[in-house]
Amino acid sequence: MTALAMERRTPALSPVPVLDGYLAQRHLEGDSRAFGVLVDRYQTRLLNYVHRIIRDRERAEDVVQEVFIRVFRHLHRFDQTRKFSTWVYTIATNLAKSELRDRSRAVVVFEGPLECVDARTRPDELFRKRELVDRVSQCVRGLPESLRSVFVLRELEGKSYPEIAAITGCNLGTVKSRLSRARSRFARMIQPLLE
Repeated sequence: MTALAMERRTPALSPVPVLDGYLAQRHLEGDSRAFGVLVDRYQTRLLNYVHRIIRDRERAEDVVQEVFIRVFRHLHRFDQTRKFSTWVYTIATNLAKSELRDRSRAVVVFEGPLECVDARTRPDELFRKRELVDRVSQCVRGLPESLRSVFVLRELEGKSYPEIAAITGCNLGTVKSRLSRARSRFARMIQPLLE
């Protein structure tokens, strides 16, 4: 059984994860299953990422579908010396920004692990957790778009500074500066809400 077939059948149990670049190359060589593995690998992460930016689940699904259409059409242009994840997140970021421009309003929602609630959670604890999520969401929405995108990529998506630079098309210094300003503004906005 090939590594690709093994990952397609049981991705969580695959002893050797198949590299994105290899999957891209296999797709270009005519292996129809390879693209499906890439979609399976990135679809949920991209949907959550885009949803946090545009705050509309249905539109986020449409944007992610458009991301994969563009990846499919332009995979032959992908520079295999670079990270596939950076390339696909760049496409998603650009499409999400276009969606925000088209709607002429920019909102983001925080959907962190606080949404996951244990059935044994007391109602007062549940209320406090939901209230905290609402406050965080409010503060993230209050960030200017240029600061919000780096904040979401770093703090909610866990992307590295070089990945953020590649995704946003900014140099590393600009990313660090924007992230610093975003964190400062976020801290100033959230502080009164936590008192």
